[in-house]
Amino acid sequence: MPIWYAMAVLLLCLGALPARAAEVADLVLTNGRVWTGVPQQPWVEAMAVAKGRILKTGSREAIGKLTGRKTQIIDLGGRMAAPGFNDAHIHFLGGALDLAIVDLNGTTSLAQIQRRVAEYARAHPERAWIEGVGWQYSALPGGRLPTRADLDAIEAKRPVFLRSYDGHTVWVNSRALEIAKITPQTRAEGFGEIVRDPVSGEATGVLKESAVGLVRRHIPEPTREEQLVALRAGMKLAASLGITSIQNAGGSAESFALYEELLRRGELTVRTSVALSVGPQTTDAELTEFARIHERYKNHPMLRAGAAKLLIDGVIETHTAAMLTPYSDKPDTRGEPAYSAEVFNQLALRAHKAGLQLYTHAIGDRAVRIALDGYEYVKNIAQPADPRFRIEHIEVVAPQDIPRFARLGVIASMEPIHADPGTVEVWSRAVGPERTERAFAWADLAAGGARLVFSSDWPAAISLDPLRGLHSAVNRRTLEGTPPGGWVARQRVDLQRALRAYTAEGAYASFEENFKGRIAPGMAADLVVFSQDLFTIDPLQIGSTKVVLTVFDGKVIYRDAERFANGGEASRNPKERLLQSM
Repeated sequence: MPIWYAMAVLLLCLGALPARAAEVADLVLTNGRVWTGVPQQPWVEAMAVAKGRILKTGSREAIGKLTGRKTQIIDLGGRMAAPGFNDAHIHFLGGALDLAIVDLNGTTSLAQIQRRVAEYARAHPERAWIEGVGWQYSALPGGRLPTRADLDAIEAKRPVFLRSYDGHTVWVNSRALEIAKITPQTRAEGFGEIVRDPVSGEATGVLKESAVGLVRRHIPEPTREEQLVALRAGMKLAASLGITSIQNAGGSAESFALYEELLRRGELTVRTSVALSVGPQTTDAELTEFARIHERYKNHPMLRAGAAKLLIDGVIETHTAAMLTPYSDKPDTRGEPAYSAEVFNQLALRAHKAGLQLYTHAIGDRAVRIALDGYEYVKNIAQPADPRFRIEHIEVVAPQDIPRFARLGVIASMEPIHADPGTVEVWSRAVGPERTERAFAWADLAAGGARLVFSSDWPAAISLDPLRGLHSAVNRRTLEGTPPGGWVARQRVDLQRALRAYTAEGAYASFEENFKGRIAPGMAADLVVFSQDLFTIDPLQIGSTKVVLTVFDGKVIYRDAERFANGGEASRNPKERLLQSM
């Protein structure tokens, strides 16, 4: 038999075989306005999900062909959907544990703070320590720092320990100082300060930076089970806000193990990355151990450990951020870095050689320059191909340093919620008018070619809600709309850029841009549905918008029953349900 004849018969037989059945979706979301984050196709009507991944996006008709008998179909009713939020700088375990203590966010006066603490103390007689978080520097009369007497007036028997909203300052009562045995002779080691009465030398009740540890080490540590319970509560809150990915800016092998346990139990409902907290005291053994964890979970879709978190300075409000020139309201200081540039360079190089990505906390313009110089040093020595170094916060940056971000490939990781105009009075007074015009320079950095990544810094923030952050990024105004023209309005960014900074750019910042952050075939099926269309409403309504549905790994993990009561299954027949949505 001639070869050509045999080939023809074979092809004819193959053609007679039935066509491979099209893949059937597990979940279809249809009849919506879906912002994909894909520049070539930014909007679609519907999407199909299978096995935790986006199967296809497109029109309702095209996606309708992928439904089967068991497909769950959700009618979006014209609502807007987008990729799930990625909070690229967070302290998730700390924030989750804080859900059980006094919430001082939103307080605007000393009396309000005292009232909340007193109410909590009365409601929790079993608590050995009264802890709280979220007080603002501007809430104190005349812009002064708080004192232990302010707390002694409401709770003198039990120790009180209240963290500021930025997490860099603690306010305690006399009982807490007594337990810690802080006297006029006590000194804070390292980068910190015990604020003292200038006459008596007695501690006033305010501790800055590393001095916080003098008291904190006396507070009983939560048990492992308490931490797991807290993480579950934190994940529930994150789901209600549309957060499907987080990068923890600090941690340890021990804290990583908590997420590992949740993963084993099938309870992890947020894609999680953990960075190792690194300082001059970090040993090579600790770096090696974390590098091993990194290798074990490299490219894992749910859990990673690929970064090192370094810290150069403190915060502007307490004059601990490192500035190039003196503070306007305290000209005898410009803040000092936590360690010298030489120490930072060697620390960054050690962490990089261990195979870890670098995050560096740098708030003041001097700290930002030290970080940029250090990264340039590491690049010159190690010649990395794609390090994706990050600088965190960047509240003030010198104009001449802005082009260096793009040139060095350094990611600008920032928190729009920190620029809420309701929180900046003390901040602005400290830096003065000239530097205020360069505050939180998102627009300047973007124009200079830097990649912008947005996050919350929770619990060191007035809100975890990414929609509050979007509101701040787009408007530079409070939720009430003040100031009318926006605070340093020229640094606003448009909604598309802000959304990318909370989604696709966050994925890029953790080397996951080919897996998540966009709604496209093959990407992780993590998405959020809003109560309003962010692109058609008045921008001042962004902050009042709510999440009504969150999908994680192809499964619905949050639904607002009140606002999304009509979303979902109108009929048992998938084809009928799809027709009803058209």
